Amino acid sequence: MTQATLGARPREWPTARSSRQGILAQFGDGRADLAGWALTTGDPLADAVVEELHSSGHDARAKLHHGIEHGLASVDDPPPGVAALLEQTETAPAYVDDTLLDEASLPFFSAPPPVHIVSLAAGALVRTYQSPSMATVLAMTGRLVDGVPRRLRETGRWVNTAMLPGSLRRGNAGYVATLQVRMMHAHMRRLARRRGYDEAAYGVPVNQVDLARTWMDFTLVSYRAEEIMGFPRTSAELASLYRYWSYVGHLLGVDPRLIEGISGHDDAQRVDDLMQAVTGPAIPETAVLAAATLETIAGTLNEVARVPHGMARQALRALARRFHGNTVLDELGLPGGAVTDALLSPAFHAIRIRRNRLRRDRPPGGKPSRPTSPPRANWPGTSRNRRPTSTPPGPVSNSDSPYDDSRRSNGEDHAGHPGSRSHRQARGGHRSE
Repeated sequence: MTQATLGARPREWPTARSSRQGILAQFGDGRADLAGWALTTGDPLADAVVEELHSSGHDARAKLHHGIEHGLASVDDPPPGVAALLEQTETAPAYVDDTLLDEASLPFFSAPPPVHIVSLAAGALVRTYQSPSMATVLAMTGRLVDGVPRRLRETGRWVNTAMLPGSLRRGNAGYVATLQVRMMHAHMRRLARRRGYDEAAYGVPVNQVDLARTWMDFTLVSYRAEEIMGFPRTSAELASLYRYWSYVGHLLGVDPRLIEGISGHDDAQRVDDLMQAVTGPAIPETAVLAAATLETIAGTLNEVARVPHGMARQALRALARRFHGNTVLDELGLPGGAVTDALLSPAFHAIRIRRNRLRRDRPPGGKPSRPTSPPRANWPGTSRNRRPTSTPPGPVSNSDSPYDDSRRSNGEDHAGHPGSRSHRQARGGHRSE
């Protein structure tokens, strides 16, 4: 995204997102200006495409779909918005090379799928829902609670697909899935505005602060949660993952000024402090979403690991308190469990010792084994013996299609599913530009 596209606009500071004076005093003029711009800016390129889809109908949708999968050069007479979006996504940042695309995500797979399930739900998503603006947007879908299993399923599939080595090459499964998420956000932005979202209070729906903060949830929050559970990563592994996620952020339309150059938790924390300062207090919908998320994952852990549902619920609440702190969980009305929490420490200690022993036994220079398919994590709504349904991935979902908010493709070739065309091509797509 060019800096011209991301230029500041003279808009009022949202009243429910702290104040410019407070942010100025805490972070200085430059960062306060950036935060103010980010609160009042969505994703101009994707938003323009959504307007084209609604004005031009099937032809624009077909060209967008074709361009995402096959590249801008393959599209005859693309609409201006579609052309601009694809030009931005296909212009890879200078740090993107074959090594990043093929190897930078490998440390992600050093933790097993159940750990990712817990860090995503009790870690990343519980904090994502703490944002009043994100919770408000989800409430406007009309499926605040009954949509939780689907959102978890779609988000888990997207993350697993995007992290596959080679999958972010243009036209491959992770690239396609990530642009679908970006378009989903743009559709949600338009829907929220049409349903009376209060921009004066919260800023633009799914704005740049929301996007950058959610990026932190999938990186800083998730990886720290996995460290707490006994699965730490080395500084080199974290640098590799943050670099990889910088490119994911590029594809998602996150302003590079907010996330690029982050190479470890300390760097991420400095940015996250600013994002948190302008997030605003939680609203009642946040508590509803957090409780429903943990309840859904408790059922998933029962299916995956045969953990009794009640025990899983208590463990997840105890873990969420470790991830986010007692103050946050008290505000959300999620009770703790002293007995369960006391049992977690020795379990995590044993896991950490075993993991350290295994890592010491790895040959010098050895890397985590290269995954050949997305981990079978049994996300909510999928059966252990049934192929997952073909639903577009995305953390914010009201539409049934990534290209418009009223239709869903009935195709069975879900991006990234083992055996699908898109997954078989995960290593053979376009090389980095």
